[in-house]
Amino acid sequence: MKATHEHEWEAAPGLPEPLPPGEKILWQGRPDWAALAVHAFHVRKLAIYFLIMLAWQMYSHQADGVDAVETFFDLMRFTTLSICALCLIGVVAWWSAATTLYTLTDKRLVMRVGIVLSLTFNLPLRCIRNADVRQLGRGRADIALQLPEGDRIGWFHLWPHQRAWELRHPQPTLRCVREGEAVARILQKAWTAQQSAAPSERASVSNPPQWQGVSA
Repeated sequence: MKATHEHEWEAAPGLPEPLPPGEKILWQGRPDWAALAVHAFHVRKLAIYFLIMLAWQMYSHQADGVDAVETFFDLMRFTTLSICALCLIGVVAWWSAATTLYTLTDKRLVMRVGIVLSLTFNLPLRCIRNADVRQLGRGRADIALQLPEGDRIGWFHLWPHQRAWELRHPQPTLRCVREGEAVARILQKAWTAQQSAAPSERASVSNPPQWQGVSA
């Protein structure tokens, strides 16, 4: 498992170096930024929180007898700040999606992630122990990958491309990908072919992958 910095000098989009002869790209994609804003940056939950706070502020002003003009300007100020915060989070989600590129070949999964500090993670398919597909609606899905115990990637290095709350053993995750179930099938097929081609490497994996959430 390797991590390299920056992508200004990529040999190809999403790949820090040329693929070996015979290896081919099966799929490339990036997160859907709107779904990423909702499911990774929780913009919807924040919007609900701001609405609750706005209603509480309105009720508090009325209970304290604050005049209508002052109440109006206070509510407008709070609403403006809330909208600015939500827009800022949306921009960060868009930027995160725009700087991310997932590349699946017939032998590995390459994740180029990061906004300020760009990292490229090279995950051989033989190292994947299991996968969990979480459907998000509208064809978007998260595909979380569990690695062997000895192969650990830092949670903060992956964020937000990791499974939530898996802190001790972070799981690299393809976040909010379009046509997520189809992508999971391609990944499952590539993993199966890789293991069949290398039975000795397959034996080193104690538990066969469980492709949860993928239709047969």
